[in-house]
Amino acid sequence: MCIELTPPGWAVSIRAVTLTIDRRSALLAGCPLFRGIDADGLAALAAKAAQVEFPAGHVIARQGEIGTGFFVVVAGSVRVVRDGAVIATLGPGEFFGELSVLDGRPRNAMVAAETAATCLAIASWDFEAVLLANPALTLAILRGVASRLREATEAVRH
Repeated sequence: MCIELTPPGWAVSIRAVTLTIDRRSALLAGCPLFRGIDADGLAALAAKAAQVEFPAGHVIARQGEIGTGFFVVVAGSVRVVRDGAVIATLGPGEFFGELSVLDGRPRNAMVAAETAATCLAIASWDFEAVLLANPALTLAILRGVASRLREATEAVRH
């Protein structure tokens, strides 16, 4: 099943049924943010994840806008740009959008598909509902975000 979204300027397709929950769980398990999450937690997230395909050059997230989704790159690559400077290129297993989804504040960077990219996307309201229902999952994600913050802080100091 493929649902085409065509608001002005969009060229995105969401494939809700292409990947099985088991496959989505396996892809999420490969994401560092979800390291240590048990099978039930991964299945809860996977049930809410949709496969989204972006053409090369498509802006997935805009700096300064409130984020409504969390993304895990499944195939292809995306570039992360802050204030006009490329700060990272992300590939399969890497993720973006977690900060805005968790704190409800505007995104601190723009993310665009560098190549044609496939992502698993979880809407912020679904992500929050899964976290509220699964304390162990919430703790694991909190640890993952703390680890990422620690790495960023240490990188600035050196």
